[in-house]
Amino acid sequence: MARQIYLDNAATTGVHPEVLDAMVPYFLEDYGNPSSLYEFGQQAKADITEARSRIAAHINATDRDIYFTAGGTESDNWALKATADAYKDKGRHIITSAIEHHAISHSAEWLEKQGFEVTYLPVDSEGIIDPATLEAAIREDTILVSIIHGNNEIGALQPIKELAAIAHAHGALFHTDAVQSIAHVPIDVEELGVDMLSASAHKFHGPKGIGFLYIRKGVRTRSFEHGGAQERKRRAGTENVPGIIGMAKALDIAMANFEQRTAYELELRDYLIERVLAEVEHVRLNGHRTKRLSNNVNFSFEFIEGESLLLSLEQRGIMASSGSACASGSLDPSHVLLAIGLTHEIAHGSLRLSLSEKTTRDDIDYTIDAIKEVVVNLRKMSPLYEDFLQGKKAISAVK
Repeated sequence: MARQIYLDNAATTGVHPEVLDAMVPYFLEDYGNPSSLYEFGQQAKADITEARSRIAAHINATDRDIYFTAGGTESDNWALKATADAYKDKGRHIITSAIEHHAISHSAEWLEKQGFEVTYLPVDSEGIIDPATLEAAIREDTILVSIIHGNNEIGALQPIKELAAIAHAHGALFHTDAVQSIAHVPIDVEELGVDMLSASAHKFHGPKGIGFLYIRKGVRTRSFEHGGAQERKRRAGTENVPGIIGMAKALDIAMANFEQRTAYELELRDYLIERVLAEVEHVRLNGHRTKRLSNNVNFSFEFIEGESLLLSLEQRGIMASSGSACASGSLDPSHVLLAIGLTHEIAHGSLRLSLSEKTTRDDIDYTIDAIKEVVVNLRKMSPLYEDFLQGKKAISAVK
């Protein structure tokens, strides 16, 4: 395979060379345990304290509100489960949405088994929550609202500030999963009014296995890991010093060229959307046209399977992901695509392309040409497409 084009940056990103350089000394030279009392360990403690302050500054938080975790999944689990446990005497009702990442939705399902009641807010056909639905769903016993900031599949951006204000007006806490949006959307926790926020380094060219949870001062959450007194007694375990250093460096780099980078991604994103919609028949853009992450595009193609589309693109050197869960061993389509009203047939023919500052216009042109070729070839083998050509009704895109 002569050419490789990586368009799955929503899944993970490559570590920036400067991030790796910043991490290496903490594997080989400055490897002290931050809990140790001698200077070798205390220097590591000082370095992660400094990294914590830099991370906090990027989201307008204080360093004491940043808690390091193993990534977005742990942060989401902590935000839901530990907060529910801490506030269960006040109420047992939690609100989230129908398009959350599984780290949230599966945690919510687990909480239901523990006796909590969970309301899953619907979204419109573009993946956006109407704040009025939250206003209608919130109750006196609602203790927590958790809404994803930028959706990991269709890129839809939610009105977090307005939603958080509604939650607070009713005495509920508000958490947002910002794993996909951080470094792609300006985030100011004070402006948004959120009480908790999840992030993960490997989504913005940092290392895997490290993330953080922002917890506003005054929010009561139980310890999620028990053992030592790390993270101010809220998350036990020896700190991942190289990861923390790498995450801070990655966020520094991402925010230093934020406006230039996101403007470039937006230009490529819109170019990709416009060409595919203009040049491929029977295709649907999933998610809002403009209220979406700067690097996210998600299409559904009628009459084909997403898994076949992915494999055919991979043969041409293009790495992407599908809106269908088929590749994960499930025959069920994405819950996000079903939530925006797509039929199973249409949802199964979905493709997510997520860009980065390394993506070029030539990469996009090559990818669009490949998509056009592959879609034509796959539809030639589709009995559904054959029925359509013979005059039978096409599949309805939405339910």
